[in-house]
Amino acid sequence: MLSPLARTLSSAALLVLFAAGCGGAQKPSDSSDPARPLKVVATTTQVADFARNVGGDRVTVHQLLKPNVDPHDYEPSPADMRAIGEADVLVKNGVGLEKWLDETIAAAGFDGTVVDASQGVQIRMGSEEGHEEGHGEEGHDHDESEGDPHIWHNPLNVKAMAATIETAFAAADPRDAAAYQANRVAYDAKLDALDADIARKIESVPADRRKLVTNHDAFGYYLDRYKLTFVGSIIPSFDTSAELSAKQVSDLVAEIRAAGVAAIFSEASLPPKTAEAIGREAGVTVVAGEDALYGDSLGPEGSAGATYLQMEEHNTDTIVNALRGTAA
Repeated sequence: MLSPLARTLSSAALLVLFAAGCGGAQKPSDSSDPARPLKVVATTTQVADFARNVGGDRVTVHQLLKPNVDPHDYEPSPADMRAIGEADVLVKNGVGLEKWLDETIAAAGFDGTVVDASQGVQIRMGSEEGHEEGHGEEGHDHDESEGDPHIWHNPLNVKAMAATIETAFAAADPRDAAAYQANRVAYDAKLDALDADIARKIESVPADRRKLVTNHDAFGYYLDRYKLTFVGSIIPSFDTSAELSAKQVSDLVAEIRAAGVAAIFSEASLPPKTAEAIGREAGVTVVAGEDALYGDSLGPEGSAGATYLQMEEHNTDTIVNALRGTAA
């Protein structure tokens, strides 16, 4: 029996083949045409943003995942399949985040370059020790062997990702290599400024209040970089499909009370219901709604998390205000 993804891929692939047979768009035979921008497909909202910053006006970027959509919920549309089939370069986050990608690429007939943006990034293996102590072994039935995929939550990792993307773009389009390098250098400066700004703001929080409880374990790189303590998560995993058992909920509430946690942070792409229930039981404020953190995804255009830089600024301001007990 076909899986839901396989059925979706089969239907989307048939529609793409039908469109091609009826005179639909085909990949140009001369990809070195200087008037034609490089055709790029990017899997996540984050890597799409990085690709646009590095590529500038020399690339067109088709983004597969939409804002505030969980990567585990992705199903390719016919437009996605067509864009993949016509692309020169496909950029992925890597670290096992896009488990559906190989099957999707094969169905789309992609023959370009796949760029793993995680190359050169030191991957953390997560907070298994903390989970085992606080939440036992339940909730770890999925594969996390590749490590924590949320690498973008450290701006220095994003510098490495941007450099990998630049190298791939320059290889596919040598004529515009200097432009890609200039764009990447300019973006690096913004990332360095962001990193310094986040560090300065976190330093303003008293050391004994730098404790985080989030919807799921998505902020490990951020916590490591800026020296915050991870107390626990509502979903005990990198994977948002995992769930807490009744004992894990009880244990987490006890940890929150014992640690003197100031707030629980919900995420924009996840429902806040469980976080709010745990917050009520623990007697702790839950940060949700417009103030929710952007974890797995950027926000839509016009939101506080529309770009990577805006997302991390919003997250930091929200965290700092809540931990310090000050109004946003």
